[in-house]
Amino acid sequence: MKTPIIDFVKKYALSSSVRLHMPGHKGVSFFGVEKWDITEITGADVLYSAKGVIKESEMNATSLFDSALTLYSTEGSSLSIRAMLHLVKTYAIANGKSAKVVAGRNAHKTFVSASALLDIDVKWLYSTENGVLSCKIALSTLENAILEENPTAVYITSPDYLGDVEDVKSIAEICHKHGVLLLVDNAHGGYLKFISDGNHPLEQGADLVCDSAHKTLPALTGAGYLHIGKTAPDFFKDNGENALSLYASTSPSYLILQSLDNLNKVLSSHPDYFKKTVAKVDELKGLLVGAGHTLVGDEKMKITISTKPYGYEGNHFADLLEDKGIVVEFADRDYVTMMFSPCNKSGDFKKTAKAILSIERKQPILDLPPASPILERGMTMHSALFAPSEEVAVDKAIGRILATPTVCCPPAIPIAVCGEVIDERAVEVFKYYRINTILVVRE
Repeated sequence: MKTPIIDFVKKYALSSSVRLHMPGHKGVSFFGVEKWDITEITGADVLYSAKGVIKESEMNATSLFDSALTLYSTEGSSLSIRAMLHLVKTYAIANGKSAKVVAGRNAHKTFVSASALLDIDVKWLYSTENGVLSCKIALSTLENAILEENPTAVYITSPDYLGDVEDVKSIAEICHKHGVLLLVDNAHGGYLKFISDGNHPLEQGADLVCDSAHKTLPALTGAGYLHIGKTAPDFFKDNGENALSLYASTSPSYLILQSLDNLNKVLSSHPDYFKKTVAKVDELKGLLVGAGHTLVGDEKMKITISTKPYGYEGNHFADLLEDKGIVVEFADRDYVTMMFSPCNKSGDFKKTAKAILSIERKQPILDLPPASPILERGMTMHSALFAPSEEVAVDKAIGRILATPTVCCPPAIPIAVCGEVIDERAVEVFKYYRINTILVVRE
């Protein structure tokens, strides 16, 4: 595939043009990338109103993912999630409905804040697996929720932070059976399209999908996609750019755009790009299981160890690995998560295996992560978010209404959401994850 954005920037960078435009570094090198860092000058096209090189590149990505339309984000999946929810609300209003979404409780905080800002009514689905971080959705529970709530859309996270993957195909079938849209936060699964046929949510029937290209693909931080599926009404394809533009910066990073442009070439030129890595990850998983480690999740490019059965809290285990030169993606009291890509060399796998296998096994730690508390709603999310608030100790928050979700990032999954009434169960979970103060609506 061609790389129209890169080609334009390269031609401009090597020209003798006087840069009397932003950015202020004028192409002078401080870090080595400045000459490639431009703004929306003549010929560079305009993101979210693309008609030139950006449009050509997005059409390449559209072909690569086999979507109805794939649009670029230079602000990760967070921007795409806001745009997806905006599209859902405007679509609902256009069809004479109020916007309601049925969502898995392990949704990222961006989903919560965007729903609150847009005043979308959210009906939560819960699971008892892996504390607040995962939410495996039972198909019968989902269908009952759709019948009871009559939502515009269902929203799920798959793969989630720990590597749990939903049955997206079956979920999509249920949604479409009842005329409901399916939105998938696939931030961690951009590579799924390229390991074998039928793995990406688009291929499984999702209507709107966000991918964070930078999480698992060789792209710069902030690179992302908004995919509009072939099952989605034309409304979404026609209004996707506008939805993104409402929430996006007017100064998109051309460095990030070039990395997305380059991805098209890399992924189209190397059909087996991920397969060897998947095999290496699978081999490492086998070694770890054979050594007595407990793994969770079934994602192909991620390894999550439940460390307590091995005798360690996750944070301690991560510290031991870092002492051995292994820096993990995420750790909390229960888990250590490691993310791999084709850019990891064979030596990285050997070093990781050696480091983990050198850690002495101890007596199991028996306490388990608490499940997400199911809380009563005292206010709408929208009202609570804009209400006057105050910070209080979690012990003194029982009976109070949460104003703003308090999360650790990663994984940025709220224990409680704005508008919910804090009870003893919520306090227990806050304390478990070592959150000591929260913002509540002022009385």
